[in-house]
Amino acid sequence: MNITHLEHAFVALLIQMALLPFANARVTGAIAVALLLGREIAQHEYRLAVQRGWEWGQTLPVGIFEGVWRGWTLDSVLDVVLPALACTVVAITIKIIKPNG
Repeated sequence: MNITHLEHAFVALLIQMALLPFANARVTGAIAVALLLGREIAQHEYRLAVQRGWEWGQTLPVGIFEGVWRGWTLDSVLDVVLPALACTVVAITIKIIKPNG
């Protein structure tokens, strides 16, 4: 575990809290985690493209959804899982404190 995992969790919680006036904690947490998941998938696609000789201005030589199932490391998994856990804890805590909200 490194500092980026905590930074990602902090950013996810900021997004979740910023969106709370507009939706419940489960929805806002899901949005925050989806944003971070999309970022990780894009990073995998670019990493795969660079490995295949891609340069800026060219079409990415990466198949559709290839970033979803290739290139995942423990580091990139934790960049998504820890924010998901943090947002889940917040959503559960809000549900316990305010059961009808």
